[in-house]
Amino acid sequence: MIEFKKVALSDKEWIDRVLKFSDFYGAEYNFTNAFIWGDIFNSKIGRFKDFLLARSGEWGERRYLFPAGKGNLREAIELLMEDAIREESPFEMIALNRESREQLKKLYPNRFKFIQTRESFDYIYQVPKMISLSGKKLQSKRNHINFFTQNYNWQLQDLTFDKIDEVKEFLHLWCKQHKCTKTETLHWEMCAVKKALENYRALELKGLILRVEGEIIGFTVGEALNSNSFVVHVEKVLNDFKGGYQFINREFLKWHASQFEYVNREDDIGDEGLRRAKESYYPIFMVEKYRALLF
Repeated sequence: MIEFKKVALSDKEWIDRVLKFSDFYGAEYNFTNAFIWGDIFNSKIGRFKDFLLARSGEWGERRYLFPAGKGNLREAIELLMEDAIREESPFEMIALNRESREQLKKLYPNRFKFIQTRESFDYIYQVPKMISLSGKKLQSKRNHINFFTQNYNWQLQDLTFDKIDEVKEFLHLWCKQHKCTKTETLHWEMCAVKKALENYRALELKGLILRVEGEIIGFTVGEALNSNSFVVHVEKVLNDFKGGYQFINREFLKWHASQFEYVNREDDIGDEGLRRAKESYYPIFMVEKYRALLF
C-alpha cells in the first residue's frame, strides 16, 4: 500500500533524483510543476523504491501519472491499481508519452484504451534556433524584436530573490490587465505563479526581468527539465510593449539556457490563441500525450 501525501519542499531532493532516471521530456515530470500546481489539482505523491508515484483528482475520480524512475514497472503500476480500488475510482493514467504508452501495451496487452490529449502536448524547440531566430519563417519574430529594442529604453536583469516583491507587484498589474479573476484558468495559473515566486530560492529557479524606463514590464522563469532540456514555467509581458514577448523569450534562453539542446515551452491547454503563438515558433517536435483507461 502506498501512502500518498502533498508535495513538500523537503521532497525536492529525492524527486529530482528519481526523475533523472527516466529523463522524460514532459513538463509534468518536474518538481516545480508538481509543487506549485499541487493544491489546484489536488495532487499527491508517493514513493516506492526508486519510483515517483503521483495521483490527482478527487475520491472516485483519481488520475495517476505514469511512474517515473527505475525498477520493476509492473510492480509500481499494480500499486497504483490497488490504490484506485481503495479510492473507488476507475483506473486512469495520464500524460503517457509514446514510449510509456508502448510499455503499458506490452505489460498489459489489450487491457487499456488510449486517448490522445492534444491540448496537453508540450512544444519543444531547439535552443540555438530560438536564440538566432534565423530563417525566413522567423523573420516576423526578428522584426518584433527590432521594433522593441529600437523604440524602448529597456534593461534586462536577473530575477534574484531581492526582486521577488517587485515582480509580485508587477504580476498584480498584469493580472488586472488580463482580468485574471474572471477567468478560471488564469486564476489557477496566477496561484501557481505566486507559489513559485514565494518559493523561488528553495526551488532553485532561474528568471529574467525586463524593464522599460526602470519599471518592470515583463518577467520569465524556468529551470533545467532533463539532461538536455530547459523548461519555461512563466512568461508575462504587458501588452502595451510591442515585441516584448519575443525579446524576453530570446534573451532568457541566451542568459540561462544556451547550454541546453532543447527548450520545453509546455502545452497550450487547448487555447487557440496560445496554440497559434506556440506553433508560430515552429517546434522541432511535440511531446505527444495520452490517457490510458483500464478496461
